Amino acid sequence: MSAPDGPSPLTWTEDGQPRSRLFGDVYFSAEDGLAESRAVFLAGCGLPDRWAGRRRFVVGELGFGTGLNILALLDLWGRARPPGGRLHVFTIEAHPLARAEAARALAAWPELSPLSDRLVAQWPGKARGFHRIELAELGAVIDVAHMEAAEALAAWTGRADAWFLDGFAPAANPEMWRQEVLDLVAARSAPGARAATFTVAGAVRRGLQAAGFGVDKRPGFGRKRERLEAALPGEAVDPAPRRVAIVGAGIAGASAARALRALGVEPLVIEAEAPGAGGSGNPAALVTPRLDAGLGPLAALFAQAWARAIELYEALPGAVISRGVLQLAAQPRDPTRFEKIAASDLFDPGALTVLGPQAASARLGEPAPVALDQAPALVIAPDAALAAWLGPVRRARVARLERSGQGWRLLADDGALIGEAEQVILCAGLASRALVPGLPLSAVRGQASWAPGVTPPAAAAWGGYVLPTRDGGALFGATHDREDEACDLRPGDHDRNLAQLRAALPGLAAQVDGRPLEGRASVRAVTPDRLPMAGPVAGMDGLHLLTGLGSRGFALAPLLAEQVAAAALGAPWPLPAPLAALVDPERFSRRAARGAGPGPR
Repeated sequence: MSAPDGPSPLTWTEDGQPRSRLFGDVYFSAEDGLAESRAVFLAGCGLPDRWAGRRRFVVGELGFGTGLNILALLDLWGRARPPGGRLHVFTIEAHPLARAEAARALAAWPELSPLSDRLVAQWPGKARGFHRIELAELGAVIDVAHMEAAEALAAWTGRADAWFLDGFAPAANPEMWRQEVLDLVAARSAPGARAATFTVAGAVRRGLQAAGFGVDKRPGFGRKRERLEAALPGEAVDPAPRRVAIVGAGIAGASAARALRALGVEPLVIEAEAPGAGGSGNPAALVTPRLDAGLGPLAALFAQAWARAIELYEALPGAVISRGVLQLAAQPRDPTRFEKIAASDLFDPGALTVLGPQAASARLGEPAPVALDQAPALVIAPDAALAAWLGPVRRARVARLERSGQGWRLLADDGALIGEAEQVILCAGLASRALVPGLPLSAVRGQASWAPGVTPPAAAAWGGYVLPTRDGGALFGATHDREDEACDLRPGDHDRNLAQLRAALPGLAAQVDGRPLEGRASVRAVTPDRLPMAGPVAGMDGLHLLTGLGSRGFALAPLLAEQVAAAALGAPWPLPAPLAALVDPERFSRRAARGAGPGPR
């Protein structure tokens, strides 16, 4: 599929109102869109009374549009939020607006500008897939799905307490109101869920009733005489608070700690050595996606993870060392692959650009092949991310996990109790094997080298990589030695790294030649299919894995940690179900049961 970079889905009327170019309908009432949102959707779903006393409240929406309904919801939540409550929103938009268009539409309500400014500042791009907006000061998370409604609902795993059914009018956009969609709304609803909509079309009433909702007409807003309110039977059950322990304080553990706090839980973080002692301790790290020209679920997983990682690192003062990474063509087929990937709608328009040899050479200051310019990609300082996200860390080595009632006891080598928790997230890399026997993890030793006083013109990757460090050096490498678990520093590996740099960028290598090299070796944990394990361990209730990240931990960990944290706390997942299946720890046992191989590599 090509990138969604065509005409805007909206036009502006003479009086400045946004109108759908595709469906010929208005985005909101010309009389007062905010008042309409409050009357039809907020009051129609019984808000704020229905979230009183709740720890978590989930709202679903069909038709994100300008974001006005969600802005009205956030405003009400900010004024009537239950103590410690968390709001989670899942909203769908197949034809996303640009940030500037949303800002123009929402400017009609200046009284809400502090809130609308925060919403617009995190406005998602146009890439296909799930996008996350996090408003920490409100305890609110918004997941925006850029895809058709049926596809998005089938992929979402949450259960909504309230639904804003705000697609364009059924006569203009019948696809949004199909029975399949309404059935999925019901399937993705919590007991006692309420739904509200502006339309009273007979097909919609009958569709909601067929899906299991009781439906009532209510007085409409403005010129509309009536609107609908719908309800499912049952009563919502609020999730119980849970204590969570994290084992490991690398980027996986730090990302898990951040994700849990965003959901209102302060974790116990346990580390055997020191933060970043394993694979997260180099002076600089690349944040780039795995490039997959197949453009299927695997590519979508890495694209979504990369986008989320960039958002979170960009928000950390002092974390970003440089922006932009060139992926150099290393095989004859690479230029064609680059063109296909750059045109994909999995990335925002213009995020990836193919550079010819002349442009790539100008960027690198020496002859270079065709390159894929990944403009949003980052080089970050790992210690800044760890310091910002970890919080307090308890120094101890967890030697054994033991079931205890509804939770787990974490024990030291001598049997001493380190801590107890209902949920445990293992982020200990290869050491996770000792706590869950039989994990399909293997070791890959990597030694990186760096030369102080040599600054590369641009970060680049080609199989190897070179990137700037915070203090003005060049970090390059790294070796890749399977089944080697030693972390000693080897002069021969410096030579191998320099030879690799010399083969790709001889001019830069000449600047490094003769300089004393520093370095660091660590062991990466990898799985047979080279994909992480992020999710619960079957048969071990309350135990979760976030490991097997290989060499892309800084790009993958932030989003996958949100996935694991959501699973641990019973919150809606940020990953669509097909992508979550790719990293489910149980995929290996399922493949073995059906006699399949290890899967993607």
